[in-house]
Amino acid sequence: MKIGHSHDASASPPKAERSATRKTEAAATAATETAQQTAKAGAPAPSAQVAISSAAKLAASGGSDDGSFDAAKVQRISQAISEGKFTVNANAIADKLVANAQELLSARANKH
Repeated sequence: MKIGHSHDASASPPKAERSATRKTEAAATAATETAQQTAKAGAPAPSAQVAISSAAKLAASGGSDDGSFDAAKVQRISQAISEGKFTVNANAIADKLVANAQELLSARANKH
């Protein structure tokens, strides 16, 4: 065993890890440079059109249609969860998922 200038494997990461780190740093630098060039040149032209569903509009507006918030209901549900008494209605969740999927598909079909 040599004492002094021995190479300790734990002191530096493995070669593959160093290479991956360098590639990640290079990609981050390139992305930063591209973003700076884009900012200097002005905003890029839009490349896609986005349509917001009624469900997304409702979620973005903060919840229910009338803007109300039922704090008592939230408290009841929270208490039921903490007491282990809250049950999940899988059928209701499945029905909502299917309805949302149908809404998305019909919106997409109407678009084409």
